[in-house]
Amino acid sequence: MSIAHHIDTCLATLGTDAFAPAFADFVETLNIDQIMVFAIDADHARCLLSRHFSRAALAGQLAATYLDGWYLEDPLLPDLRAAAPGTVTLCPFDGIEARMSPEYRRIFFDAPGLLTKTTLLAVGTRLRLFVSLYQTGTDRPDPDLARLAGRLALMHFEASGQSTTPPALAVLSTRERAVCLGILSGQKAEAIAADLNVAPSTVITYRKRAYAKLGITSRTSLFAICKG
Repeated sequence: MSIAHHIDTCLATLGTDAFAPAFADFVETLNIDQIMVFAIDADHARCLLSRHFSRAALAGQLAATYLDGWYLEDPLLPDLRAAAPGTVTLCPFDGIEARMSPEYRRIFFDAPGLLTKTTLLAVGTRLRLFVSLYQTGTDRPDPDLARLAGRLALMHFEASGQSTTPPALAVLSTRERAVCLGILSGQKAEAIAADLNVAPSTVITYRKRAYAKLGITSRTSLFAICKG
């Protein structure tokens, strides 16, 4: 599938649940190993998308850690807060590496084996996004396509409105999302099964599939990446 086709699919699915998997497919063609999209609000951060293309669990772990206060240590946070609406700014790794604390570098790069990243500061009328493209190698993505990825993410999440469903769950199927929403509301497998008219064992299967797609392994991590 050509890059042009991937882009066309992303544009056709803006603001819908079909965007997240289409966008992930597009980003993967850019020689990216992991993508993270976070919305930064006045006093907290939200995970909108988290995906490692070969080590699924890693993305969920890093997203949960980042949301647990570490986003405040992001060296690009002042730049994102100061960026003008309507802009998408590309920030290469070598321009921010020296601004990282040793512990931040260890947690988000050295320990998980991520050598570099390209960050897009994408700012709209409603959202301020970090769109981070991580790599285990040193070949950087085409800067124009990286900027386009940032612009597409901004267009989608601005268009998707104020849904009550956590954006991180957009990559899931309808049933997988329903199971996760049930878990987030405190329901047991039996109650979720009754709501969906399926067996409890089927709920467990959906939960396992959902966790694998989200790159998480526990309820705690689910709550962490879905908190808003």
